Amino acid sequence: MPYRSLNADHIERTLEKLLHRIEERFPGRGIGKLCAELLNIAREDRERLTWVSKPNFWLRSGVALILALGAGGIIWTLSSVGSLRVSTEAFDAIQGVEAILNIVALAGASVWFLLNLESSMRRERVLADLHELRSIAHVVDMHQLTKDPTTMPEGINETASSERHSMTAFELMRYLDYCSEMLALTGKLAALYMQNVRDPLIIQTVNEIEDLTGNLSRKIWQKIMILNQPTAP
Repeated sequence: MPYRSLNADHIERTLEKLLHRIEERFPGRGIGKLCAELLNIAREDRERLTWVSKPNFWLRSGVALILALGAGGIIWTLSSVGSLRVSTEAFDAIQGVEAILNIVALAGASVWFLLNLESSMRRERVLADLHELRSIAHVVDMHQLTKDPTTMPEGINETASSERHSMTAFELMRYLDYCSEMLALTGKLAALYMQNVRDPLIIQTVNEIEDLTGNLSRKIWQKIMILNQPTAP
């Protein structure tokens, strides 16, 4: 159902539109370059999502082959033990049977490793992508960090090291709103991975990123609320 899951194409188009809005309002500014970088990440992640959702047939074929060989070894071992007579020859063959059993046990351990290898490879790739999204969320926060609405009123006694900007109150509000939108879209890019993977660690990481972007966005909206407060006559 189209309204029950996130669509990577729609998120990418939303980012493209946001980039155009930023460039029209703040041409050549760093916030536009940051949004363009987030758009590139969205396009790269869409390709990786396709890889993550596809089964690794070569790996699964290898696992199936090892399973077949292991099952054949177990059957052969059981049939060999059943045909032995209780004699000195049987006792002499115990070491050989133990060696076979050890091989079967090692094969079983290898099968267990291979069965989880595909999930481990997928998890490692997804966590690397999620770490990248977490990092860019902090970069967005750095862009808005020095945009202080309390310095907008006239007569503020600034120091030599005070951060200065030439934006009007309306432009600052739009700037902060763009940062908030980028944080929201960063969280949605992370949530795309949760739709295709049922790994508890990945789900936990996605939830952490969404909490991070939500908390950072709340700080931005506190500044927007300050800008929206009526000034004293």
